[in-house]
Amino acid sequence: MNKISARVGPAIPLLLASCLGVGFVGGVFFPAVAVAEPDGSVREADRHFQRGVALYVEADYHGALVEFERAYTLAPNGIVLFNVGETQYQLRDYAAALATFEHYLVEAPAGDSHRSLAEANIKELRSRVGRLRIVTVPAGAEISIDDKVVGQTPFEKSIVVGVGQLSVRATMPGRPPVVRTVDVAAEDDVPLTIEMPEAALAARSEAPPQQSLSDRPRVPSKSGPRWRVAGWITTGLLAGGAITFGVLARNESQDLKTARSHFPTDAGTLNDLANRTQSLSIVADSLTAGAIVVGVITLFSTLNASGDAHPNGLVLGPGSIGFHGQF
Repeated sequence: MNKISARVGPAIPLLLASCLGVGFVGGVFFPAVAVAEPDGSVREADRHFQRGVALYVEADYHGALVEFERAYTLAPNGIVLFNVGETQYQLRDYAAALATFEHYLVEAPAGDSHRSLAEANIKELRSRVGRLRIVTVPAGAEISIDDKVVGQTPFEKSIVVGVGQLSVRATMPGRPPVVRTVDVAAEDDVPLTIEMPEAALAARSEAPPQQSLSDRPRVPSKSGPRWRVAGWITTGLLAGGAITFGVLARNESQDLKTARSHFPTDAGTLNDLANRTQSLSIVADSLTAGAIVVGVITLFSTLNASGDAHPNGLVLGPGSIGFHGQF
């Protein structure tokens, strides 16, 4: 059986009824002898209390806690506080359960039968809590522990917390929130100082560094690698063509020289050899010039693509081509 039904459950309705001035039989309230009819808030408190007992028995501790706390708000008494503490204990909110049982001992009558059980719970709970001494710079920050607001700095004393790993969040208007994770063991008293950064300082630290135009990385063109490959291929083809036509022009020149050395030689043959030699030479020169132009342009593009930080330039002029750069 669970804690509340075994130790408290059967007696709670009677105890609550006696506190409210009514008798309880089988879940139905009747006016007690010589006792005034309870007012509306007391009847509503009793309804919330009964729902809390039912939910506790069903192990719905979150729902039971809401019902018990509502009953206490409507009709404060020590008996309801005891049930609140038991439910917090089941939820493993040890710090809250400890505070509730200590409050219960203050409110409950001296002869209450549950005082000894509450005292035993307090002794056990003190071995399951630690303390945090939280300081913020500057003071005035709102502190939440595991998403539950516990107050605003400065605190007069340490905050009682359950053991384990806790998330501490500090917020202050005009400043960014700060979150710290801290481990607390039983009976620890852990100091925690939180520096609250100024808004302007936080914005500077979070902003990415500004880059000048010269510092920004170049975005490579998707088509760049392809046309550079085509440029080198074209350069190779032009150079190969220039070599081929150069060899042919040289051979024709040798034939022309041989023909001139034999006498007599037909004038038509000499003119034909001379024209062919000149044509082949022109083609070879043109292909050589094209190979140089395409090769230099492709080389310039390749150097730029490789991330060369120094300025390079291609100079074209009438009858000339040049490349200047820093290495």
